[in-house]
Amino acid sequence: MKRALPCLLALCLSPCAWSLELRDGDVVLYRHALAPGGGDPPGFRLGDCSTQRNLSDAGRDQARRLGQALRERLGTVAVGAVWASPWCRTLETARLAFPGHTTQPQAAFASFFEQPEREAGQLDEARRLLSAWRGPGVLVVVTHQVNVTGLSGVFPAAGEGVALRRTTGPHALLGRLAPPAVPD
Repeated sequence: MKRALPCLLALCLSPCAWSLELRDGDVVLYRHALAPGGGDPPGFRLGDCSTQRNLSDAGRDQARRLGQALRERLGTVAVGAVWASPWCRTLETARLAFPGHTTQPQAAFASFFEQPEREAGQLDEARRLLSAWRGPGVLVVVTHQVNVTGLSGVFPAAGEGVALRRTTGPHALLGRLAPPAVPD
């Protein structure tokens, strides 16, 4: 028993623990899958993927795996909708992870990494949209690190999910969904 207690405690605190139960009306925020580098190149343009930082081949594989992992986790609960930031790497992550769903671009989940003055207004709009979600199913939002952190307090790795549940106040953090391992 002495040895079991530290192991159980470590499992409960681990970001990869899958003990949380998702249900209709819950939200999972994902940071986009692996995209080498940070930020975007100078002069990038939305709608022109050739000017943006994009997913690597490993990132594309990770995106497919994260969708499969969530579907397996959900069991009989469906993914109700998939939203994404209008950046190419988030849209591609969403489309590869959830190919049976139409990905809806949402400006409220766009990156404000290069424009921190947009943070407060954008997060307010994102919270408003999330608060309106009632299902059916789980809402999946693929966005950026700054957005996930601003909405949840969690600094996610590429491909990591953060599960939230609506309460009478702000969304409650249910747990973290570890990013799928990517072969070397």
